[in-house]
Amino acid sequence: MQSVPLTTGTEAPHFELPDCDMQTFSLTSLQGKKNVVLYFYPKDDTPGCTLEANEFSALEEEFAKFDTVVVGISRDDCLSHASFRDKYGLSVLLLSDPDARVCKRYGVMYEKEASTELGRSVDGHKKQAIQRSTFVIDKHGKLRHVMYGVHAHGHAQEIFNLIRDMK
Repeated sequence: MQSVPLTTGTEAPHFELPDCDMQTFSLTSLQGKKNVVLYFYPKDDTPGCTLEANEFSALEEEFAKFDTVVVGISRDDCLSHASFRDKYGLSVLLLSDPDARVCKRYGVMYEKEASTELGRSVDGHKKQAIQRSTFVIDKHGKLRHVMYGVHAHGHAQEIFNLIRDMK
């Protein structure tokens, strides 16, 4: 099943997911209070995902000055998220979406060729994966920026610049 991309100006799909500490996070709990940077990433503790999470964490205070919370979502479980957070001292909120229910609602799932540990393709076998994507949601719950297929390096700064310039 291919995900359907979202568009700027529409309402962000609501969801509830568990965080690293198995507490339920609800997107609607921030409505009227905070902007949300919602970023989807493929896997905890991999080079690109670690770089992205560290860069977002490094800008936490800057985002806070603009009433903005940064939330990362992957299909990893809560224990993996807690280990990832603790290993790198991450300050971003990490949510677990193991069945990809929220990933599909945000249109970030795609099929990719499965590969072995050595990087060789498994003939004809495809698996569902998360496309690195980011959504900026304003205090009213509207999608202000929708970005699919982003690159990890420098992305947090790019998103901070968008938040800073938001009216």
